[in-house]
Amino acid sequence: MYGCIAAANSLSDIFAMGAKVITGMNVVAYDNCHVSKAMLSAILQGGIDKMREAGGVILGGHTIEDLEMKYGISVTGTVHPDKILRNNSVRAGDKLILTKPIGSGIISTAWKGDMAEKIHIDKAAVYMSALNKTASELAVEIGVNAMTDVTGFGLLGHLCEMTSDKHGAEIDVSKIPLMEGAKEYADQFLFPAGSKRNYKYFLDRIEENKLEYADLMLLFDAQTSGGLLISVPEEKAERLLDNIRSAGIEEAAIIGIFNDNKGKISLG
Repeated sequence: MYGCIAAANSLSDIFAMGAKVITGMNVVAYDNCHVSKAMLSAILQGGIDKMREAGGVILGGHTIEDLEMKYGISVTGTVHPDKILRNNSVRAGDKLILTKPIGSGIISTAWKGDMAEKIHIDKAAVYMSALNKTASELAVEIGVNAMTDVTGFGLLGHLCEMTSDKHGAEIDVSKIPLMEGAKEYADQFLFPAGSKRNYKYFLDRIEENKLEYADLMLLFDAQTSGGLLISVPEEKAERLLDNIRSAGIEEAAIIGIFNDNKGKISLG
């Protein structure tokens, strides 16, 4: 599962740009004091499995010894230069679709502190290991204006990248899907350091915020292998959402709309 999650995370940037995966090179820092060769083999197999699911192949890789186990993939993909989906090309009036629930950072932190329930860890792992391939392909097929994935900067951090200094966004917080257990651990303030940095860095871009601190921090939660944020013309939004849900991504949701409020995000 560790290998699957690492691979899905590595592959996500390709899908976020509307591209197709071609090849991958493994990058491994091997902790041979605590990770057996059998465990390393399982990690690499997880990466191979996800790369195959993505439609690409692993060509090889590079390995060094390290004090901490690390694994990722350097991924190569292709897309026509005129069809690249960028994260800053939204248009006022576009609806915003989120394809995965948020909360993996908080749940992972609770797990590290032996405070998370196994069912919450297992479900979070399933979300993190799921590829953004299908959602990306459906977005490309229907035609969208911008797209990015939700990772270390959290939902609001990556949304700030989409709004830039040209557009703003209005978010319906009640529509944002959460992983099971995320709200419970947020109320215990089990936030990773990355989420706190996101809060500090992006807070001045948020206005009309009436959320409690824990609920706001959930929106800054640093994700691993999160879903896609898709800026889609309003007339296509419901159809794209139906297509995504029909493909098995059932918790995808329309969570807001882009406007001309330059660089500002309102939470309602």
